[in-house]
Amino acid sequence: MALPHAQSGQIVSVRPLGARLADTVTTAILKAGQLEVMRVVLPVGKSMKEHQTPGEATVLCIEGLVEFASDQGVQQLHPGDFVHLAPRALHSLKAVEPASLLVTMCLKPAPTA
Repeated sequence: MALPHAQSGQIVSVRPLGARLADTVTTAILKAGQLEVMRVVLPVGKSMKEHQTPGEATVLCIEGLVEFASDQGVQQLHPGDFVHLAPRALHSLKAVEPASLLVTMCLKPAPTA
């Protein structure tokens, strides 16, 4: 059974999971017309292969340590680190330590002028 997504005005905690991190899976927090928000949970060594999103995206490291690969090279995301991605920017993630991330994606590209 799918978990319900957050409703407009509903408060959702994205605090660090701490001891619960090992027992938590990736969950969708919100999926709306143009916006999707997820808490991505990655155990050590787990990765998300190279991919892209149609619109802009952001990644906020909540806890743990993640290798973030993009056209800028491989960088490390530490708790509190934030990265913005342009539409269709190729990127991948790999957990160096158990990690949780807040990922926000625009599902539609911005209209061209």
